[in-house]
Amino acid sequence: LTIQEGCDKFCHFCVVPYTRGPEYSRPFNEIVDEAKILSENGVSEIILLGQNVNAYHGKNQQGKQVDLAYLIDTISEIENIKRIRYMTSHPIDMNDSLIDVHGKNSKLMPFLHLPIQSGSDKILKEMNRKHNVAFYRKIVDKLRTERSDIALSSDFIVGYPNESDKDFEETMKFIDEIEFVIAYSFIYSQRPGTPAQKKDNIPLAQKKARLSALQSLLKEQQKNYNKSFVGKKLEVLFEKKGRHKNQYIGRSIYNQSVFTTSETNLINKITNAKITNSTDFALESAV
Repeated sequence: LTIQEGCDKFCHFCVVPYTRGPEYSRPFNEIVDEAKILSENGVSEIILLGQNVNAYHGKNQQGKQVDLAYLIDTISEIENIKRIRYMTSHPIDMNDSLIDVHGKNSKLMPFLHLPIQSGSDKILKEMNRKHNVAFYRKIVDKLRTERSDIALSSDFIVGYPNESDKDFEETMKFIDEIEFVIAYSFIYSQRPGTPAQKKDNIPLAQKKARLSALQSLLKEQQKNYNKSFVGKKLEVLFEKKGRHKNQYIGRSIYNQSVFTTSETNLINKITNAKITNSTDFALESAV
């Protein structure tokens, strides 16, 4: 459910502010009404979407500006909506009210995609990210205080212009410290019209080597995280049929892909499934 579009952040590698325009938030009541219609049509989970979704600042019927935390709490009052998620967020818009709702609202799933792009303060400044590593760590500490089991994912760019070996090592150390359950990583590539376009100065072979090392670490973290659930029960909402006979695929509360076999139709059902096996990217369960 799209609630926000556009971006005002102007990261130096990104074309979104130029292609999508400035940040715009849809009216609060319009979103809530749409969520009610979705619930009446059988929807159990809503994902609130935006280029910078946590910058949401829509106005309600009284003309008062409300934030994403208020919107989440309001949507959670719709009885048939059992799960709420949101993406994608920017660290500088993770305010205390949004962090607090992670601890207080049981319908908000304990998963957050919060891109940082680099673990080096020098590179974050070059990227014009408007925050540093310590600021990001503080957000993570607050989130884990509110919801100790929250699962975190992120985005990383390697080989950004002027990224030194030291900068890359700082990123690897940062990943090792935070422990992400999944992350999306890319080598830097030029985007026409962006400030970083003409500064690309890291050899492609070096970019690829750094990406390989970074992805290896992230994959190991994801593999260990998934393995930790084997033998435990996990709440899963099954969403669709799989490729095999009587196979169903769903999502855990931590946004992991979960598959199982059942002769009963599980689509749109939430079950406490026992996890019997794990792979690097998914969980297998018995229901």
